[in-house]
Amino acid sequence: MRYFITFSYDGTRYHGWQIQPNGISVQEVLQQSLATILRLPQLEVVGAGRTDAGVHARRMVAHFDVSQELDVSQLAYRLNRILPQDMSVEKVARVADTLHARFSATRRTYHYYIHTSKDPFVRQYSYHVHASLDFALMNEAAALLLEYKDFGSFCKSHSDAKTTLCHIYSAQWHPQGPHSWYFEISANRFLRNMVRAVVGTLIEVGRHRLTLEGFRRVIEKGTRTAAGESMPGHALFLESVEYDEQI
Repeated sequence: MRYFITFSYDGTRYHGWQIQPNGISVQEVLQQSLATILRLPQLEVVGAGRTDAGVHARRMVAHFDVSQELDVSQLAYRLNRILPQDMSVEKVARVADTLHARFSATRRTYHYYIHTSKDPFVRQYSYHVHASLDFALMNEAAALLLEYKDFGSFCKSHSDAKTTLCHIYSAQWHPQGPHSWYFEISANRFLRNMVRAVVGTLIEVGRHRLTLEGFRRVIEKGTRTAAGESMPGHALFLESVEYDEQI
């Protein structure tokens, strides 16, 4: 029987989602907690994606398989009792055995937060840009992303991705206040380090160091060295993972 877990986490102290040999991961903590409650040491949890070190998730989804029927409300309650304070389960649900947390997902949305004026209360979850930015121009550049399918320029070097093709549904900067903004991007899938590389390149546009045509050339060149720097992970949030309506 297959179950989906919908949960959130503050990624500050984790080395990303995936289990690592030399650091604590979100997958490891969730998997060990489930195994303890269900008394199944060989239990494996499969996530909807692999967030990098320091990246957060407001709504992540993972699945696991067991042979017995579970009381999902009680399981969610017990998980929240033993999980650390930086991780919280929203719900556990029985789903069809054919559904897969990663491969059945149809849309993922990320937010990247920045602020342009020093603020001690957002620094843990937002990146301080020490420059004035042209957000109107950055949104013009972001709109160009929807015209393309191949985003090799924004993929981490030596990635194990079998394809660099993605379908981006939307990409736009939104104001939150006079000195704070967030970049929202939705796609069917994302490449390793893709959002942080896109944001870094858009900031080059916003600082007038890169023109719109230059941004096009970055995309079309298809090599990671053509794009801007990868932004720090602490300001990136996986906002949601979506599935077909029947789920």
